[in-house]
Amino acid sequence: MRHFLEVDELTPEELEVILDKSEKKDLPRLLDGKGMAILFEKPSTRTRNAMEMAVVQLGGHPVYIRPEEVGLDKRESVEDIVRTLSCYHAMVGARVYSHETVERMTSVDAVPILNLLSDLAHPMQAIGDLLTMRQELSVLEGRTVTFVGEGNNVARSLAIACALSGMSFRLASPPGFEFSPTDIDTIEKAGGAVEHFESPTEAVDMADVVYTDTWASMGHEHEAEQRAVAFAGYQVDEAVMAAAGEKAIFLHCLPAKRGQEVSNPVLDGPQSRVWAQAANRMHSARGVLAWLCEENS
Repeated sequence: MRHFLEVDELTPEELEVILDKSEKKDLPRLLDGKGMAILFEKPSTRTRNAMEMAVVQLGGHPVYIRPEEVGLDKRESVEDIVRTLSCYHAMVGARVYSHETVERMTSVDAVPILNLLSDLAHPMQAIGDLLTMRQELSVLEGRTVTFVGEGNNVARSLAIACALSGMSFRLASPPGFEFSPTDIDTIEKAGGAVEHFESPTEAVDMADVVYTDTWASMGHEHEAEQRAVAFAGYQVDEAVMAAAGEKAIFLHCLPAKRGQEVSNPVLDGPQSRVWAQAANRMHSARGVLAWLCEENS
């Protein structure tokens, strides 16, 4: 059974197939008469709406589940919850705190499991990002992506996706917020490499894509003040975009802390593609679901 917990589970060819499917508006109704359970430990505007509509567009019925409704490892074990949900649904998607949770879900091997976000990875975001880049840049191979911020789950999945697509990846972050050695190893095994910079303006030089994320993601809110000090000077503002050049596009996984990691003129400016990127979360989700249906048929 095929699951989707991280981008490195795909071959470059499979990634290309998913992107192709994501651009099609007339995919077969592969979930016709079927349900998909979507379990959220962490709330999300884009992930919930994107996934629910993607399921509907494939003919299925999405069921949103709050964590207190199932009580992960409280009322029932993670494994027994998946066994129960598989009685009603063709797939299960989960947006969780610990990556171990989605790994335990796949151990049951009852239905395909999709990682909608974990502390380790955000593969669905990365697929939407690549779809946006392909639409804007036409050819991905040989392009350069610069991520300004922490080497977090979003950056990790994006770096793997870039590796599979033949793109160069740069990370601009203050000391202590780089990728871990394990992350670097994973990215290298996918065929990529990470060039690290401490200076954002140096990192974006000749970049095709400038990307950033909030400095204190969900689960790190208690570190907000500390991180604001550490990331001072890492805002993607007009000067950073000017260093990248007028042809570079700006991306952000959202939600954005306006005036913190990105300035308003950049977020709302002519180089920003954040709303097309947000819209592509639905299209890319549809592509992933269609691919998983066919792989598991």
